[in-house]
Amino acid sequence: MLCAFARLLHEECAVEHLIKDASPAFPVPDGGVSQGFGAPDDSSGRAKDLSDNVSALECALTQNRALSLLECAVTKTRARNSFRMRSYEKRWRGTSVLLLKFPLAGHPSLWGIKKSLLLITFLLSLTLAFTSSPALASQASDQTETLLSDAKDLFDKENFPEADRAVRQYLHGHPDSADGHFLLGHVLFREIGAKWREEGKAEGEALLYNSGDLSGPMVAYRDAKVKESLAEFTAGAKYQTPSALDLKIVALDYLLLKDNNDADHWLMRSLQENPRDAQAWYYLGRTKYGKGQFLEAIEAYAQCLKLEPRNIKAETNVGLSYEALERADEAAQAFQNAVTWQSENPAKDPEPFIELGHLYVNQNQAEKAVTYLTQSIAIFPKISKAHEELGKAYSLLKRFPEAQAELEKAIELTPQAPNLHCLLAPVYRKQGFEEKAKAESDRCAALSGTHSTS
Repeated sequence: MLCAFARLLHEECAVEHLIKDASPAFPVPDGGVSQGFGAPDDSSGRAKDLSDNVSALECALTQNRALSLLECAVTKTRARNSFRMRSYEKRWRGTSVLLLKFPLAGHPSLWGIKKSLLLITFLLSLTLAFTSSPALASQASDQTETLLSDAKDLFDKENFPEADRAVRQYLHGHPDSADGHFLLGHVLFREIGAKWREEGKAEGEALLYNSGDLSGPMVAYRDAKVKESLAEFTAGAKYQTPSALDLKIVALDYLLLKDNNDADHWLMRSLQENPRDAQAWYYLGRTKYGKGQFLEAIEAYAQCLKLEPRNIKAETNVGLSYEALERADEAAQAFQNAVTWQSENPAKDPEPFIELGHLYVNQNQAEKAVTYLTQSIAIFPKISKAHEELGKAYSLLKRFPEAQAELEKAIELTPQAPNLHCLLAPVYRKQGFEEKAKAESDRCAALSGTHSTS
């Protein structure tokens, strides 16, 4: 499945390349973020806080499944004035215990009365100290709020490193700020795309379409940032219910980790809050497809298309879902729709052309396949899959020199793909190039971890 994260990052598809190699759910390792990221049930937007001394472990035991701090914070608590409560608990925790220890009935001793008077005097003096300089307190508050505002401005300007620094500085003095934690969660998510684009400049747009080695340092960076982003959303949810947008980014974090189950859960929660988010419906379709729930994927794409008619990517993915269901005619119609809808667009998306060509190759309709695959290459010439499918089509037509040229080009773009070498070997053999055929068979076996039989 080709580029899909474009809309989230203002048509910057770099992050999409990080998720397109769909695989089973990627478990968050020990020390990372719990997979059960929580379930905010309160949509009032008011702050939340832990109550009744419920720990994450206790919450998990009572719910009979692994839950995170967020789940405990929002399912086991009641709405309170969190700023007052947190301030009281943080500053006066010891004092509150002393007050509770005072006898509430009977006749207190003289020493007990003296202690009470001393305590009251102490509290009054501290109250006066805090209220005697409102100007200084207001000035300090204004400075810290300016810091958060600056961080938001930097984020809006896509200066993510500086936004990261500013919001962390703010959180250092305000560790219980839901807005601060949520903002940092968004910043960390966007930093992944920025880093990927920077690393991929040498490959240009080909990076968006061609599957490369996704196990190197860049992926380690991605996974670390995603887990940190999830941790920030979890921290913020202790104090405030996440918004629909927050929950959507949580879902996309999980999608980057190949965790389709949690991505599905949080996209559904986001859509409960904002059912008119076309992008969330689109990614829900992608998530359902990744789980093999193809009919549900089609339904999600249909919701996206209601909100954004002629969404090329949504319609293309409808075609992929029908193809997975072996409903070839409906798949072909969806791909054809996506091709037709962009006929007047100066910049076209090559994906529906490629997928329609691929479908026709599988149906042994090579001539039709060649028509669409050559159009896709004219739109964007550096997509390995387009050259691979065109090579297959030419092989079916017994146009072996042309098939050889296309498969060699595909290998140039993705040299570590074993299936390409497996396809090229018989094409060489058909033309009498036995040594080349043997070399490609050996390369195919080496990359596949098997033994060559040629």
